Amino acid sequence: MSDRCVKVCCGTGCLANGSLHVLEALRAEVEKGRYDAEVIPYVKPTGCNGLCENGPIIKIEPDNIGYYRVRQEDAEEIARKTIKQGELIQRLLYRDPKTKKTVCSIRDTDFMKKQVKIALRNAGEIDPHSIDDYIDAGGYKALRKALFDMTKQGIIDEVKASGLRGRGGGGFPTGVKWETCRKINRFPKYVLCNGDEGDPGAFMDRSIMEGDPHSVLEGMIIASAALDVNQGYIYIRDEYNLALKNMRHAIEQAKERNYLGNNIMGGEHSFEVEIVRGGGAFVCGESSALMASIEGRTGEPRAKYIRSAEFGLWGQPTVLNNVETWANIPIIIQNGSGWFSRIGVPNNTGTKVFSLVGKVVNTGLVETPMGITLEELIYEIGGGIAGGKEFKAVQTGGPSGGCIPKSLLSLSVDFDTLQAAGSMMGSGGVIVTDERTCMVEFARYYVGFLAEESCGKCVSCREGIRQMLKILTDICEGSGQEKDLELLENIAHTVQEASLCGLGKTAPNPVLSTMKYFRDEYEEHVVNKRCRAGVCKPLTEFYIDPGKCVGCGVCKGQCQTGAIDGSIKQAHAIELEKCVKCGNCVDVCKFKAVGVK
Repeated sequence: MSDRCVKVCCGTGCLANGSLHVLEALRAEVEKGRYDAEVIPYVKPTGCNGLCENGPIIKIEPDNIGYYRVRQEDAEEIARKTIKQGELIQRLLYRDPKTKKTVCSIRDTDFMKKQVKIALRNAGEIDPHSIDDYIDAGGYKALRKALFDMTKQGIIDEVKASGLRGRGGGGFPTGVKWETCRKINRFPKYVLCNGDEGDPGAFMDRSIMEGDPHSVLEGMIIASAALDVNQGYIYIRDEYNLALKNMRHAIEQAKERNYLGNNIMGGEHSFEVEIVRGGGAFVCGESSALMASIEGRTGEPRAKYIRSAEFGLWGQPTVLNNVETWANIPIIIQNGSGWFSRIGVPNNTGTKVFSLVGKVVNTGLVETPMGITLEELIYEIGGGIAGGKEFKAVQTGGPSGGCIPKSLLSLSVDFDTLQAAGSMMGSGGVIVTDERTCMVEFARYYVGFLAEESCGKCVSCREGIRQMLKILTDICEGSGQEKDLELLENIAHTVQEASLCGLGKTAPNPVLSTMKYFRDEYEEHVVNKRCRAGVCKPLTEFYIDPGKCVGCGVCKGQCQTGAIDGSIKQAHAIELEKCVKCGNCVDVCKFKAVGVK
């Protein structure tokens, strides 16, 4: 039997589009097909491939063929033509959004050319349910090296030298955290994995847990050996059912192979891992709130006069890193800190995984070297703005991140540069907006989310965020006043300075960054009572420019209330009394004939 393999993406995105049916259909076709003994293909599931909206995705190796938007009914043709005869099916190939040409392998596209896969090295390549697949890909070699060829301090020194900073958002040097914990002579100690990932639109950690769970385990086991830890916990967001299932299965397999449990790999070190399901609150992604939740208490943060490395879970020394950070550890130990530190930029080494979403052509999961520019990320990997619209802003860092305008697209994507610009790296969410996004409403939406998710423990966060939400709502509804802008800024700064935890301290970022870079939109809302994006309905009145309208009738066909009148090839008009201000006419007009008064 050859090593020919058909890999079917079974990440959450592709599963939602029916990839499990594709997997089963391909297996059925292969089983009933007539193949020579040397070419029988192996059909297996994998984790996320990255181009999520083009799923279900399959890859045929070693032919280096990728098929996209595959359906169950395509299985027979794929087996008959491509697997048996090597013939390409043109309609299933990836079509480059710029050149409109089909591409046989996704590796040859702009989407992949600037990506470097480290944390995602196995996602989309191995069967996440198979420990043998992980081992064949080099898995657990780093653990053996750490246990038998390195000292405990040597492991920590290697992580420190790599320059790896925590990928959960704070960017604290991972090796420094480990060393602090190691120096504390109190036992037991704990190693924790933060898999809560509550940011809207973020799916980086989820994809690693779903597609390569053993990499997370291996990283935790290596740390446990360096820190003399015998117990670890993985805190997984309650909604992540597939990640939970795959992590549990990986733990069972690791125990069977003696990578977990007593006397790991025949050595002296012992380590156990338990999974804790998330408490269902965004704030539980904060380190001290997460630990409180594991302990069975309400997930509320505490003041961090003493760091978790000294006083963490049950008051004991604790190392907490997020999923992506743990996935980097094995390859750093295996390849060496020098290899890792040469990737990225000074003080921001290695790569970062991003969920690239919003008004961009190529939405999905990407991993790039630290220091890539926003422009490269959005226009080269992301393929530019969808629908031919104009770029407006990009929000980095999730709901607590800031919005960066077009004038700053040349910024380096790293912890320090983004923070200096009024945003943050966060866990890696990147949300792209276009001209049809109202930045006031955008800020209002995320402040509303944060108001719902505030634990309410400290007054500044609990009441401050609510007051910001009230002011933003008034502005969007047309009742805002000029004095509200100064008040909004003052409250935002107070919340930023006086809040207890990271959620409260960063909650004003959407407000402060949009007021900094898009203050004219705020002033338009309160002075001119106009929303230029046509999003805030009380401040919006659409019209059709007769000089630009060609009378194609597309907007008329999309208007559900019959508010648009006009004949073919004649300028159309909007009957304002019928218009519900949905904005469909703006979105579908290719000639930009629909405007906002």
